[in-house]
Amino acid sequence: MSIVILRQDDKIDLWKHALRSAAPDIPVYSGDEDHPKDRIDMALVWKHRPGSLSEYPNLKCIASSGAGVDFIFEDASAPTHLPITRVVNPMLASDMSEHVIALIFAYLKNLNHYKIDQQHKIWKPLNYKRIKDFTVGILGLGALGAVLANDLVRVGFKVQGWSRSKKTMKNIKTFFGNEDLADFLATTGILVCLLPLTQATAGILNSELFQKLPKGAYLINVARGGHLVNRDLLEALKNEHLSGAALDVFHEEPLPVAHPFWEHPKIHMSPHCASVSDTDSVVPQIVENHQRLLAGKPLNNLVHIERGY
Repeated sequence: MSIVILRQDDKIDLWKHALRSAAPDIPVYSGDEDHPKDRIDMALVWKHRPGSLSEYPNLKCIASSGAGVDFIFEDASAPTHLPITRVVNPMLASDMSEHVIALIFAYLKNLNHYKIDQQHKIWKPLNYKRIKDFTVGILGLGALGAVLANDLVRVGFKVQGWSRSKKTMKNIKTFFGNEDLADFLATTGILVCLLPLTQATAGILNSELFQKLPKGAYLINVARGGHLVNRDLLEALKNEHLSGAALDVFHEEPLPVAHPFWEHPKIHMSPHCASVSDTDSVVPQIVENHQRLLAGKPLNNLVHIERGY
């Protein structure tokens, strides 16, 4: 049986080469080339063309090549009875943590502001902030959020986290469930969103949530663009309830050139680059799951279909 790679970027050959190098005995195809669709039992996907998964009559597993799976659930034609797996990779988690910590320090030390001043040849030192001045609150304490929380504690930050279900972490105050969300937000000075994107979390970063944060709070969204209500962020920045935002993810990517985020002085943007799956570190778990699939064994890193992550 075989693996097909379905994605719409320029990385198909990279993944194909990595898979063939790791497991020469497994036939691997690109969805863009001629291939025996009835021989495909695993689809390795990332933001695939909607409808493409339904073209494989003997498909047995859908494997995301990243940590996210929301794009699979957004494909209305995707088979709903098949197991879905995602990537759980320490390198993804550490990359994400480093990116977020860099954003936090850029905010504390006014680095984003100074970059704008540099473009206008303005020399104006500002009062900077310190680690002790803020509690960092993390929305989502999964594989990525937990690593970030522990790294922030090691740096010296006071850290708290919110999750859907109860979790206990050393040196981190944890909240869970809808009943705890307001208390979590009330004491969060820097809010980091690392939630999975589901029907329950879509649009969670909205005016109602922002108003529960302390005035002057800072927002970091490195999860999915669908978590954020764009107009509500712009309004919260305009009325100065939020002091700024750092965004790595957007509803539409690349972001349209006419979008107001591009030139907003209080919004720092990056092109969805906080944490990118490395083929060499991810491919072994894809190969192992394919072997498990053939042997009829339970798959690793299964997605809970009812939860959406």
